[in-house]
Amino acid sequence: MMYKTVKDSEVVLSQLMLPSHSNFDGKIHGGFLLNLMDQIAFASASKFSGSYCVTASVDRVDFLNPIEVGELVTLKSSINYVGNSSMVIGIRVEAQNIQTDVVKHCNSSYFTMVAKKEGFPVKVPRLILKNEEEIRRFYNSINRIQFRKTRENIEVKTDFTSEKSIQFLVENYDLKVEI
Repeated sequence: MMYKTVKDSEVVLSQLMLPSHSNFDGKIHGGFLLNLMDQIAFASASKFSGSYCVTASVDRVDFLNPIEVGELVTLKSSINYVGNSSMVIGIRVEAQNIQTDVVKHCNSSYFTMVAKKEGFPVKVPRLILKNEEEIRRFYNSINRIQFRKTRENIEVKTDFTSEKSIQFLVENYDLKVEI
């Protein structure tokens, strides 16, 4: 089995934000940013695995600070976790005001990518962790995966239409349920 380092997956992408990237409020459109994030996740996963990769899921996308037209956006990505055919890619998005040189953190997110060949998942290289930061990121990925599985079990097992569930909603969320 082949082993690779986190460095083998690192990708940096910088792009100047143009008026065509903005929403109706004059800020950079979240959908445009998500597209860039998906591209860099693909690049990191493919670089690491040596295979074509597809996006399986995106774990939390919090827009922390708006991005302005004219700012230079830099996305940095690297692998945080490997499974059999899946990889978790961590992405950090920063925007730099070119005139003031101020850099702000705008987003961090985690994309789960799956390596494929001819439409079927393929095994990815194993990961070599070289420092405490890489170990921390790997553990955090394990925790996010476990949390997602727990959340999926709760959603499947809960009877949302029971009288108790509906009463809870009405009493705690100032709404009416009419079924």
